Amino acid sequence: MVYALAAILPALCLISCDGPREAEDSARRITDSRLWAEEQAAAAARMQPRQTVASVVLPDDLPSPELFETTRQIYAELEKNAGDTALQPYTESIPAIGGTLRMVPVPAGEFMMGSPDTEPRRETSEGPRRKVALPAYWISEIEIPWELYTAFMQNGRPRAKDGKLLEERPDDELWDLVAQPTAPYAAMNLGMGNGYENGMPAIAMSHYAASKFCEWLSAQTGHYYRLPTEAEWEYACRAGSDAAYCYGDGEEKLEEYGWFWNNSNDRYQKVAAKKPNAWGIYDMHGNVAEWVLDTYRDDAYAGETGKTLQSPLVLEPGKPGHVVRGGSWEDDPDRLRSAARRRSRAEWNMQDPQNPKSLWYLTNGGMIGFRIVRPMALPDILTVHRLWNASKGLY
Repeated sequence: MVYALAAILPALCLISCDGPREAEDSARRITDSRLWAEEQAAAAARMQPRQTVASVVLPDDLPSPELFETTRQIYAELEKNAGDTALQPYTESIPAIGGTLRMVPVPAGEFMMGSPDTEPRRETSEGPRRKVALPAYWISEIEIPWELYTAFMQNGRPRAKDGKLLEERPDDELWDLVAQPTAPYAAMNLGMGNGYENGMPAIAMSHYAASKFCEWLSAQTGHYYRLPTEAEWEYACRAGSDAAYCYGDGEEKLEEYGWFWNNSNDRYQKVAAKKPNAWGIYDMHGNVAEWVLDTYRDDAYAGETGKTLQSPLVLEPGKPGHVVRGGSWEDDPDRLRSAARRRSRAEWNMQDPQNPKSLWYLTNGGMIGFRIVRPMALPDILTVHRLWNASKGLY
C-alpha cells in the first residue's frame, strides 16, 4: 500500500503545485515518507518470533535445557543445507567478521587407532589398538586463529556470567542469541606476541567455550560445526599413515611439520607455517594442543579388540576431564605423536580469581586451542544440542 500511494501522490502534486521548487519539495517529502515506512516495516518484521522446528520432548538429562530454544532456531537453518553433501574443499564465509575459514574433506575409511606396544614413549592409555570406521567429514585446514575467535570472545554485548544476553534487541542476529564469553579480565594471549595477532592460533579457551564457538559459527553459516571426536582427530592427523607421525617414524623430520619445545622459541607460532600432512591439514603436530569432544578415560580403547568400532565417542555427562590431542609448542616430541593423548586439568585455570571459576577461559592454558569439523550428515537436534552444551562448567 505504501508503494501504491508513493506512485500516485507525485502525479497529484505536479498537477496542483504552483512551481517546480514546490514540486521538488513535495517529491522529497514523499520519498522520505516511503523510506520511513520501509524502515518501520523492516523493524516490525524483525520483531516477529523466529521460526521454530517441530516440538521436541526434552529428556531429563539434556544439558542446559534453557538454551534449547536457541538450538531449535539454529537447527531450522541447518536443515535447509542438510542436502549440501558434495565432499569437496570449500571456504566458509563468516558474516560476523567478513572473514573466511578453509575446510578440508576427510574421506570415509578405516584405520587402527592408538599406538602399538613397540612405539617409543607410548603410554598405556593409547592401547590396545582398535580398528575404527568413520564416515566422511570436513575438518578446518588450520587451528582456529585469533581473527575468527576474537569476534566470538569480544562480542561487545553485556552478558551474564553464563553468556546469555542481558538484553535482546530487535535487530539481533540469530548468532547473537548463542551464549558467548563475558569480557576477559586479562589479555588472553597470555603475554605471547603483540595482542591478538592475525594468523596466530586462539588459545586459553575452555572446552565449553570452544563448543559454543562451533554453535555461534553454525548459526551464521547454516552448516553444522562441532569439535572433532578423538577418533576423527587421530584419523585426520594420520592422513593414511600408520606410523608415529603423519610422515613416518622418528623425530628427524618433525621440525618440518610442527612447532614444539625445540623450535618454538617458547611461544605459539603462526598457523600453516609448516608443512601440511598428506590430506592438506596443518599443525596437527604441535603449535597448540587441541580440544576434542571425548571425555578422557584411561581405558577408552578397552573392549573386544577384534570388533570394528563405528564412529566411537566417549561422552560421560558431568564428568570432568576431556581429551586434548596433538601436543603443543611447549611439549617434547613424544607428545606430538599421532596417538598421544592427554587429559585436561583443573590447574589450567588455577590463576582465575573468580569463585566459581570462569566458564570461558583458562588462565594457565596458553598451550590449548582447537579446530572444528563438519560431519556430512546432520544428526538429530538433541545430539546437536548435547554436543554444544555438555561440557558447561567442566574442565
